[in-house]
Amino acid sequence: MLFEPLFDHAASQPQSIAIQDDRGTYTYQQLGAMAAGLGIYLSAQSKKPNIGLLLPAGAGFVASFYGTLLAGKSVVPLNFLLGDREIAHMIQDSGIDTVVTIPQLARRLKDHPLKVVDLTQLPTTPPAALKPKFPSPKADDLAVLLYTSGTSGSPKGVMLTHGNLQSDVDGAIESAQLKHQHRFLGVIPLFHAFGFTAMMLAPIQLGATIHYIARFSAVATVQAIREHQASLLFGVPSMFGAMLHLKNASAEDFRSIYAIISGGEPLPRALADAFEQRFGVPLYEGYGLSETSPVVALNSPREHRAGSVGKPLSSVQVKITDEAGNALSTDEIGEVWLKGPMIMKGYFNLPRETAAALTADGYLRTGDLGRLDRDGFLYITGRKKEMISIAGEKVYPREIEDILLKHPEIAEAVVLGKKDAARGEVIVAFVRPKPEQAIKPDQVRDFCRQQGLAQWKCPREVIVMDDFPRSATGKVLKRALLDQCESAPS
Repeated sequence: MLFEPLFDHAASQPQSIAIQDDRGTYTYQQLGAMAAGLGIYLSAQSKKPNIGLLLPAGAGFVASFYGTLLAGKSVVPLNFLLGDREIAHMIQDSGIDTVVTIPQLARRLKDHPLKVVDLTQLPTTPPAALKPKFPSPKADDLAVLLYTSGTSGSPKGVMLTHGNLQSDVDGAIESAQLKHQHRFLGVIPLFHAFGFTAMMLAPIQLGATIHYIARFSAVATVQAIREHQASLLFGVPSMFGAMLHLKNASAEDFRSIYAIISGGEPLPRALADAFEQRFGVPLYEGYGLSETSPVVALNSPREHRAGSVGKPLSSVQVKITDEAGNALSTDEIGEVWLKGPMIMKGYFNLPRETAAALTADGYLRTGDLGRLDRDGFLYITGRKKEMISIAGEKVYPREIEDILLKHPEIAEAVVLGKKDAARGEVIVAFVRPKPEQAIKPDQVRDFCRQQGLAQWKCPREVIVMDDFPRSATGKVLKRALLDQCESAPS
């Protein structure tokens, strides 16, 4: 299962570099020994089924992840960028009594009755010949209990099994044609599904090298690509936008790149075009959810189509449905339903929410709106809950966001619907100007009309912001914007 490739590589290529991070360089033999030692230690520390990890991206997280699995337990990644209330909920809900962390983050746990394992106090070089006793998990056994970001209500624990994660890693490697020779650059937090699947499980399975940056910096990322000759980078659009604004970066810095894959939120076409024009490297968009382990579809150098999120992995079934759950035809927009071996087991201790998300025949209702073209490429057009209804007419926010991003002074745009007594909803646009630019709301509305947008689709309100509230990966927290929007007077 998931941990076996690590020890296969530790035996077959012991001196190959597995990980480089801000603390050092680790071979596959060293990483395997660290994981084996932690597995023995953690199995003695806790009788509970789950172990928490409160760690930055790096060799420590990777060894702790695999060590937890070797101990026959499941991993609960804790997002240290969340608030105390949310972390407390995760600890209580998951039932963990042990957390692996470092001193800089341990203070987040001081109010909880936990066994705190200080990773910095454990032996850094356990015996290389340490032979772990492999557990024998079944495909349906829990591997990771991953809590959603909790943008509405308390975070939900997504139950991802060994089979879920293994099938998704296999599918992503096949779809993107990832190879052992690729050098991965990890800038996404490993407590995120996108991070630990794309930037840990996949490269470890391949026996590749990963260079981790504990906290994203556009300058450090471009420097690392150049210095380490990185060939694979996974990130979110805001990261690529930050790289695009660097004054000294050039196409020369990206010569080693095989593929840069964007996920986490929609990739604006204007950003993708500007990035490729400046750096000579395309951004390949993908799609996934925490509930799908997470990769569902992606573009890659082998096969791609602008504006789409790529073709689904070979093991994924996609159905576009109407309000009654009936399948729609090619190019018709409806809710995206997904089925396959990477679909979560359910939400932890939440049978009602699980039943609402999973159909009787195994489809996940994603809440996303999309369509499939005749060649099988998937397009995500928005969120079902975010679709705006104006006097009975339906508006997709992304259509207006794409128009706004054509404005030469707008760097980022988010469109939401605000309740209105007369028309049901009206459109509100939140815009972030480019550096040293000033945007006036009236100019934005005039620009939308000049671009041929129907009058009723033009934003009623335009709110200019220095930045948007974001998640740990840089994803815009639309719930926070919506709360601000709803509380403002009309």
